[in-house]
Amino acid sequence: MRRIGLLGGMSWESTALYYRLLNEEVRMRLGGFHSARLVLASVDFADVEAMQAAGDWAAAGALLADEARNLQVAGAECLVLCTNTMHKVADAIEAAVDIPLLHLADVTADAVRHAGLERVALLGTRFTMEQPFYVDRLRGHGIDVLVPDGDDLTLVHHVIYDELVLGVVRDESRAAYVDVVRRLVERGAEGVVLGCTEIELLIGPDDVTVPVFATTRLHALAAVDFALS
Repeated sequence: MRRIGLLGGMSWESTALYYRLLNEEVRMRLGGFHSARLVLASVDFADVEAMQAAGDWAAAGALLADEARNLQVAGAECLVLCTNTMHKVADAIEAAVDIPLLHLADVTADAVRHAGLERVALLGTRFTMEQPFYVDRLRGHGIDVLVPDGDDLTLVHHVIYDELVLGVVRDESRAAYVDVVRRLVERGAEGVVLGCTEIELLIGPDDVTVPVFATTRLHALAAVDFALS
């Protein structure tokens, strides 16, 4: 089994979900007492969030590149960046190491294409929904992407930063997200990508009427595929 390097802490709530999913999947596939071989670098999210708010993506990229190098030195044979938003600096991370970064958007696109869908809604942070680094990556796989607009976009972003990254899960926010998805489906979305790792703490397949692509789970499964290949 190859060793997975987790670049996490953004937030630790979602990184904990990665850790559980990786170990559950390895145990399911191998049985017995098996668990995942991994190393984890967990950054202080307050530092990263401040860089996001200031638009200082170069500093964020440098920080995560340093952590990625540490993971490689610690024996990681691939990297899993445990956040959708920080894939904005994926190029800086990839340039810093000699091991593969399993890009979350590529993994998600593969799942959407495998499901036979061509147009999906994307929920995530404002950065992920508005900036091209993620949307264009999905579109590069031939997938049409719809994002919320106006108040819906603001609501999706604020629930992530004001609630989910703090471990707060509210029924009212779940209902609001379901309404956002419904409006995106009315615009033609055939499925919904949960493009922020914390969103999986709030909604899932039972909450909406279209296929759900849970990026944390998809990413974790891809990492186990790599580790066991």
